[in-house]
Amino acid sequence: MSKRSGVLEFAILGLLREAPMHGYELRKRLNVSLGVFRAFSYGSLYPCLKTLVQRGWLAEESGTGPEDSRAVSRRARIVYRLTAEGKERFEELLAQTGPDSWEDEHFGVRFAFFGQTSRDVRMRVLEGRRSRLEERLAKMRASLSRTREKLDAYTLELQRHGMESVEREVRWLNELIESEREGRERPGEPRAAAPGGGAAAPGGGGPVADTGGPPKDRGNVPPDPSEDTTT
Repeated sequence: MSKRSGVLEFAILGLLREAPMHGYELRKRLNVSLGVFRAFSYGSLYPCLKTLVQRGWLAEESGTGPEDSRAVSRRARIVYRLTAEGKERFEELLAQTGPDSWEDEHFGVRFAFFGQTSRDVRMRVLEGRRSRLEERLAKMRASLSRTREKLDAYTLELQRHGMESVEREVRWLNELIESEREGRERPGEPRAAAPGGGAAAPGGGGPVADTGGPPKDRGNVPPDPSEDTTT
């Protein structure tokens, strides 16, 4: 399984742990709530859902589509529900703290589910992420030192901007780690703000911590005919 599909599997299981959802709702939550998936292909969602069903981690049930006052009738749609085996699988993934959990794409999604993660696992992921960024920052500084004289003003400014972004995230991680070490819980408080404002997926993934549920409007996204079970 590729890293990308592994992140998608983790996100789907985590979202369905909150409540059963239609494929359409999952698409919206992945795109809006977990901004790291903003650019993902919707064509990858349904094959992943099918695989998770085949593995016994999800179950399909008949349901109705999101309400639309403009619709004459409500379309029958497939609802995906997390099974007991699926919950165990998500718990297993939630406990993993290897290098993949520190990378840009996966870390943003892991952080979105920190409310369901034990403190010791949160600490290992945060410290691993900080270590990875400190290594990246050292390389960026060394590279800039070697090439400074060869860069024009705009390229140099771009390099500095990249370094400042990494430095801000390291400071943010230091604050989170210190908070975890002191045992400060934050029930009911907004998620910690990532560099640049808002609860964002570090590394440029966009918002990750919208816990308000799926958006009420359907926007301009048409229903997915692959989920229509009517005859």
